[in-house]
Amino acid sequence: MYTQFFQLKQAPFSIAPDPRYLFMSERHREALAHLLYGVGSGGGFVLLTGEIGAGKTTVCRCLLEQIPENCHVAYIFNPKLSVGELLQSICEEFRIDTIAPGAATATIKTYVDALNAYLLRSHAEGKNSVLIIDEAQNLAPDVLEQLRLLTNLETNERKLLQVILIGQPELRAMLARPELEQLGQRVIARYHLDALSPQETASYILHRMSISGATAVRPFAATLMPKIHRLTRGVPRRINLLCDRALLGAYAASRTEVTPAILAQAAREVFGTDAATSPGRRSAPTHRQRWRLGAAGAVGALLSGAIGWAWQHGNAAPDPAIQAVLAAHAGSFKLSHSLATDHPRQRPGAASGALSRPRTATPQSPLAADMGGVLGDTTRDETSAFRLLGQLWGMALGPEDPCAVARSRNVHCHRSTGGLAELRRLHRPAILKLRDDKLASHHVLLVGLSDTTATLRTAGIERDWQVGLKELAQHFQGEFVTFWRAPPGYSGKIGPDDKGQTVDWLNGELSRLHGGLEAVPGQPYGDAMARQMRQFQKAHGLQADGIAGARTLMFLNDAAGIPEPRLHMNQALAAALPGE
Repeated sequence: MYTQFFQLKQAPFSIAPDPRYLFMSERHREALAHLLYGVGSGGGFVLLTGEIGAGKTTVCRCLLEQIPENCHVAYIFNPKLSVGELLQSICEEFRIDTIAPGAATATIKTYVDALNAYLLRSHAEGKNSVLIIDEAQNLAPDVLEQLRLLTNLETNERKLLQVILIGQPELRAMLARPELEQLGQRVIARYHLDALSPQETASYILHRMSISGATAVRPFAATLMPKIHRLTRGVPRRINLLCDRALLGAYAASRTEVTPAILAQAAREVFGTDAATSPGRRSAPTHRQRWRLGAAGAVGALLSGAIGWAWQHGNAAPDPAIQAVLAAHAGSFKLSHSLATDHPRQRPGAASGALSRPRTATPQSPLAADMGGVLGDTTRDETSAFRLLGQLWGMALGPEDPCAVARSRNVHCHRSTGGLAELRRLHRPAILKLRDDKLASHHVLLVGLSDTTATLRTAGIERDWQVGLKELAQHFQGEFVTFWRAPPGYSGKIGPDDKGQTVDWLNGELSRLHGGLEAVPGQPYGDAMARQMRQFQKAHGLQADGIAGARTLMFLNDAAGIPEPRLHMNQALAAALPGE
């Protein structure tokens, strides 16, 4: 409704689970570090709690994205089960055959014996087994006790099963009960998500506005951010609801900026009078307030949830081991981008023509295949894969150095070992370096990615291939190369005191994204630009060093709507993981 008025590509506070809008605060990175530490610790329980909408599922998606290759994972998101049903679900998730020949049904002993045998086999193969239970506050006490007994499965060296419990704050209270003391003593790491700080609230709003294409106007002034934080208590869902309603109110008043009066009115309409005047107080809405809440949702197609919040409940002092995990992953905790659309599409701002034209000979459903059917003589030559990548960019690449040819058209090669997690972040097709069973090198073009499959393109085959990520992981060690469009006059990283055409372009884009004054050509890359750059990098989960390198410029291209080919992605994982 108001997107055209504010010159936005789409509503910035929509409920749609678009991966570009995902934002991780420092607290969410710490939570992820606790889970990663637990996965590698060798058994026991790891506990992650937070209020409804705290971002627990978001952190879980990030964890699944970074689970080591030697881990088998079982994920249960509906734990309102009996002991027998839970054991059956665990066995099904691990794909364990539990029905013995001649047996009519499986018993609890059958499930436990089969699980124990499976864990021992996995341990012998050097594999770890991880059980993740979401909404764990719904587990019955007898089911929790059964989980404790499952962690008794062990060798002389280590526990065979790692259990991660994710739930609401009452889960902490449950584990504090005397009858569950033995389980509580086996919790090796625990974390409770906190609310966004005032600074993070501002960065969160800026992030969503910039991704939605805000360039010409800046509806939320910096002076308004503290009030937004006070009204929402740093809860992203409340931030989304309030900001969406405030934009609608500004549009109705024909104002390009949300005023304090408009914000206060939006808070009254969305949260009720008490919430607007006394944000720390919660009360049941009146009949009139409920009507207004419903009307507000219907008018704006409003509600949204991206990360979430939770009140701090005494997290323990940082464990040195967990701090080590944080340090090892600093700047590289990646959000899962499995939440895009079910149907292949390009992002807003993508041009037509060579960049968006589908491959006419490619059917809607790729060929399902194992990697043995994909790898062959046509994939041994990297040049063939570069030709396919060049086609997506509208370039004819021959036997000469493809990166040099692309560079002559202001398109640069980017090589990385970041694997699929990095490619989800960059959201662009790439050439994957694979190895067959004889360790010979192969090169294929990744054109699509979901939570369970990858869509690959190879030379000489008019149809794409679809393979499972688990099988792909057996041949893919993380090496890839992709293309990105460089700004005018680009010759390398952009940093302090640099001048020229590239700096002018960068200054202009940063000014538009941050709603500043029109950029003046000829200015050097000074402190003001560096601050804007660090703000942009922090909002997009990049290393906030103020230096415009290739990765930063790729994200800036996306925010600025620069036309580049994109990966086809879907939201199968979003369907499997319940939103908060």
